[in-house]
Amino acid sequence: MTATRRALLGAALLAPLAAPRRVAAQTQARLLVIGGGFGGASAASFARRRFPWLEVTLVEPKARFVTCPYGNLVLAGKRRIEQISHGYDGLRARGVRVVHDWATGIDAAARSVRLQGGQTLSYDRLILSPGIALRWGALEGYDEAAAERMPHAWVPGDGAQTTLLRRQLEEMPDGGVVGLAIPANPFRCPPGPYERISMIASYLKRHKPRSKILALDAKDAFSKQGLFQDAWAELYPGMIEWVPANRDGRVTRVDARERVLESEFGERHRVAVANVIPPQSAARIAIDAGLANDTGWVPVNPVTFESRAAPGIHVVGDANIPGPMPKSGYIANSTAKQAVASAAASLRGERPPEALYYNTCYSHVGEDYGISIVGIFRPNAEGSAIVEVPNSGGVSPRGNLPEQRRLEAVYADAWYESITRDMFA
Repeated sequence: MTATRRALLGAALLAPLAAPRRVAAQTQARLLVIGGGFGGASAASFARRRFPWLEVTLVEPKARFVTCPYGNLVLAGKRRIEQISHGYDGLRARGVRVVHDWATGIDAAARSVRLQGGQTLSYDRLILSPGIALRWGALEGYDEAAAERMPHAWVPGDGAQTTLLRRQLEEMPDGGVVGLAIPANPFRCPPGPYERISMIASYLKRHKPRSKILALDAKDAFSKQGLFQDAWAELYPGMIEWVPANRDGRVTRVDARERVLESEFGERHRVAVANVIPPQSAARIAIDAGLANDTGWVPVNPVTFESRAAPGIHVVGDANIPGPMPKSGYIANSTAKQAVASAAASLRGERPPEALYYNTCYSHVGEDYGISIVGIFRPNAEGSAIVEVPNSGGVSPRGNLPEQRRLEAVYADAWYESITRDMFA
């Protein structure tokens, strides 16, 4: 796929889904959205734009949302936390009622949600986009206290974890080793750890050129692997060592006090800075509501994104089981719109619209150097699972293509501006 075609596809994919046929006499219905990230903010914004008869309430505890995309550029010194933080005034201006509180429980039978502050909100349809939870303790020695010495920077929150990791990189003496522990699938943003390796290497190359990166991986392969490794050899020769699972790369234990990463067969790696990305699951509220299965993730209808366990609750974003689709911000945005359109159709007694889901994952790997992967997905003919549309996507071509790389970096920046505007403006 050429860079120009990729850019045009990226722009087209952010276009809203067509609204189902309006009903002349439509009573107002209550759409409740839990979570104000890529899935939830996209759902609330889209609902107000396309279905003005919906009364939309968004519950999100934080006043500003710090995006995971572009967090790695903060580590490289290419962005500041303030530049990847977004407020909800744009959604309020669209008519969304925004409630800053924690949702603590869902009563699917009563169609209500309890908030930490004591309020109970009723709904006709619920869009649940709670994100992920880190599985504290799944990696021996790694808990919330350990994260203060070995940051994950994977659930952005208020940006404190990303800021901590950035500060540790700045304080590390030249010649130190940065260690990463990368989990097995599934996890949020499959190319994310490898973009992170690249962005940390970019910072080290400029400021601490004698330093190294040791990436210990619980997998034997990863998204856009050839493209990343080509870039590492070209831009950061000798700086990055990636150790796959079949070479004892699976980290099974950490010692936060000593900053040691211990691999499956007992090798101990002492590092100056440790970034530990632990195993993950759907956020706690989805599990407590009985929506997740024994994998820790939520099975959903591939057309409507309704929970298999609780009709009327549409689960979007990273918390669900998306089949071959990645847990990405773009997929969260795309599927949120389908979930809202399906909820609206159900409220009017109509069939859900035809489903088609789009994804583009851009990754920065160096100065003016970007790569990407594109995919298009749909429910299978039986409507029982999601499948990738044959020959619908691909990855950036390999080879010495400096103008292609420069353009992909430009397209990545344009994608970020476009999707965050679609969510929050």
